[in-house]
Amino acid sequence: MKRIAICGNIASGKTTVQKILEEKGYKVLDTDDVSREILTVKNKTLYDAFKDYDVFENGEFSRYKVAQLIFSNEPARLLIASIMHPQIGEVINKFFEDNKSDELLFVGIPLLFEANMQSMFDKIIFVYTDDEIRLERLLKRNNYTVEHAKARINSQMPQDKKAEQSDYVINNNGDLELLKESVSKVLLELKQG
Repeated sequence: MKRIAICGNIASGKTTVQKILEEKGYKVLDTDDVSREILTVKNKTLYDAFKDYDVFENGEFSRYKVAQLIFSNEPARLLIASIMHPQIGEVINKFFEDNKSDELLFVGIPLLFEANMQSMFDKIIFVYTDDEIRLERLLKRNNYTVEHAKARINSQMPQDKKAEQSDYVINNNGDLELLKESVSKVLLELKQG
């Protein structure tokens, strides 16, 4: 079994790469989904840490309010990461254990490097997209203001640094067909290597 991380900065197309792999029959764990499941008031550690912040709506965490807080408050961002990253790590390990007979297992993990989780994986795929294209996608997809979109982009480690530390870099500046071809090439190398 090879454990493969798929990472990419915001609006790079990481989720599209994950979908392409799923269409090819591979199992992919999306840590964005895991984060949504963890971000609940039933998570006592998280609730206790943030009960004095304005991050709740109708008795539950508001993802919007949490995002606003962590992108404007560095100590809050570090606090939530210190709680959620180990919990996400547990889910990843369980995914590997439950599927250990598979040849290739993929985990979509946008904050792989920020969370310092590289050692959990045998190979790392980084999805690279020019910053201008990512900004355009964020503005169109999420209706963010230019300032908020740029804050989101700038909150992550620069793409070049991540690309240098990755085993494979998929360039996603083109169309979907080009992206599919790139994914197929990486899959071929993963199976051979």
